Amino acid sequence: MNRFDRITAILIQLQSGKVVKAQDIANRFDISLRTVYRDIRTLEEAGVPLYGEAGVGYSLVEGYRLPPVMFTPEEAIAFVTAEKLMEKFTDTALQNNFASALYKVKAVLRSTEKQLLENLEGQIEVKDRRSTIKQFPLNTLDVLLKAIAEKKAVQMKYRAVGHDDDSDRLIEPIGIFHENENWYTVAYCHLRESYRQFRIDRVKDIKLTQQEQQERSTLKEYREREQLDCTPMVQKAVIRTDKKIVPYIQNQRDYYGFISEEVHHDYVDMIFLTHHMDEGLPRWIMMFADYAEVIEPESLKNKILELSEKISEKMKLEKSY
Repeated sequence: MNRFDRITAILIQLQSGKVVKAQDIANRFDISLRTVYRDIRTLEEAGVPLYGEAGVGYSLVEGYRLPPVMFTPEEAIAFVTAEKLMEKFTDTALQNNFASALYKVKAVLRSTEKQLLENLEGQIEVKDRRSTIKQFPLNTLDVLLKAIAEKKAVQMKYRAVGHDDDSDRLIEPIGIFHENENWYTVAYCHLRESYRQFRIDRVKDIKLTQQEQQERSTLKEYREREQLDCTPMVQKAVIRTDKKIVPYIQNQRDYYGFISEEVHHDYVDMIFLTHHMDEGLPRWIMMFADYAEVIEPESLKNKILELSEKISEKMKLEKSY
C-alpha cells in the first residue's frame, strides 16, 4: 500500500471508532508507531480535525464526516448482523472485503451508533449446522463474483461427485446461489459444452482469466428453463394437522410446495402444490404423522401406508435377529 492510500485508510479507520489507538493502526498496516505519528501529523496538516491523548488514542472532532452519508440505528444493526453471516457463509476473501467495507460504513456513523455496534458485536452468533466444515480455496466466491461482474471466464480444478481425480474446467459463470447449506455456481462448461452446476466446496483450485465470456443466459433464465425441463407434474395435496404442531414444521414445508393454509379452531389445513408426491412429501409427513391426516389425494395416503408397512416389516425382521 502506498502512503497516500494508507493515510486515506487511516482516516477511514479514525472515523470508524470513537477512539482509535496508535498501536491498532500500526498493527493493521504493519507499520511502526513512528510512521503512525507521522501519518497523523499529515492528516492534521491537511485540516482534519483530530486530537490525541497519551495512552488513550486518537479521536476526530464530533460532527466531522467523510463522505456525507448517514445511517439510522436500525441500518447500523443490519450491518453487524450481515457481518456475522459473512463470517459463516462466505470465503476468506469475501469476508476481508466486507470487513474493509464495514470500516467505511462505521466511519460515517455518529458516536451513539458506533457505541450501539460495539455493544452488539459480541452478542450476535450464527451457528453453523453443517456437521463438517466444507474446505475450498479461500477466494473461490470472490473469483466467481468478479468473473460474473466482469464477464470473464474462470479456470479451475474440480472434483465431481463419485470421482477420485480432479478435472480441469474452463467455465463461464453466470451466477451463484446458496441452497441446502452449500454454495453453487451455474456456468457454461467448455469441457462438457453445456451449462453445469458446480458445488463450491468441490473446487480445488481457481483463477480468473482474461478470456471474455460469450453471450449466455442469465441465472434466472437458466433456473426457469431447468425447472421446465426437469420438473415432474405438479400435484395438489391437502394435509390437516393439529394446530400445536404447526410451529415445529412451518420452516420445512416450503421445500415441499406449500402455498397456503386454512386455520380452524384446533387444526390447520395446509395446501401444497408439489413435485414431490412420490417420495419427498410422504417421507416428510411421516415425521409428524401422529398429528396429521391426509385429506387429499388418496395416492398420498397409500404411499405413506406403503412406507409405514416397509418400516414395520424391517423393524420386525431386525428384532428377530
